[in-house]
Amino acid sequence: MPYTQIINRAHPSAFVFVIDQSGSMSEQWGSSGMTKAEQVATIINRQLTNLSIRCTKGEGVRDYFDIAVIGYGRGVQPVLGGTLANRDLIPVSDIAQYPLRVEDRTKKIDDGAGGLIEQKVRFPVWMDPQAAGGTPMCAALEYARTILEPWIDQHPDSHPPIILHITDGESTDGDPVQPAQTLKNLHTNDGNVLVFNAHISASGGIAVEFPDSDAALSDVYSRTLFEMSSVLPHGILVAANHAGHQLGDGARGFVYNADSANLINFLDIGTSPAAAMEADR
Repeated sequence: MPYTQIINRAHPSAFVFVIDQSGSMSEQWGSSGMTKAEQVATIINRQLTNLSIRCTKGEGVRDYFDIAVIGYGRGVQPVLGGTLANRDLIPVSDIAQYPLRVEDRTKKIDDGAGGLIEQKVRFPVWMDPQAAGGTPMCAALEYARTILEPWIDQHPDSHPPIILHITDGESTDGDPVQPAQTLKNLHTNDGNVLVFNAHISASGGIAVEFPDSDAALSDVYSRTLFEMSSVLPHGILVAANHAGHQLGDGARGFVYNADSANLINFLDIGTSPAAAMEADR
């Protein structure tokens, strides 16, 4: 059964976040008053914090993962800032050590009496929002392939990498199904690379989360993203069901018409192998 390799420092894995930063990401998303680009940047920064914490042991951050954050709009490029600028796959220890900055933000927490109070928190920021240009999705997926092929050659026995792609629109540089399939054909000895896709929308409506068929998808675009997406391996399927879903075999790593809560859930489930790391010495 594939996808059983324990993740540890001898056998790290990799996450590649591929983020649509086209001009349409400047649209307001939901009721927060923030744009899609601003909310996605916040959510990705949150995810990088969580992954860093998961890899933190007594003596520091252990390199259980390499992480890339790739944006596409006006071209395709790594989008982390500061010391990490222009780097592709980065050890998680470097991610933890070199945020672009740390901001003071507020969040609402339970006051213990049925109400909410605001609390100041320190929030590391690795990437800032961007929204310009077209949607060169094919080029972005091809870029992901070029950085993963040498990584796989160096880690043939590791849990395979996971691509987490976030977009709000259709590809403007061709049909993305083939480059997505090329990525899914890459493999370690533990299984094929996993490609997950999240479509975010400002139009409202009901989200379709982790479907096992395209029957509930109403247009060619949504069915294309479904086709691009990998079937959830058993371990991730279990994590999704523990998170409140009721999924069966065949469910895919795909969310359509997502709001911010759906996107956070999508990323938490997509990175759930991070919760199954071996506490190596």
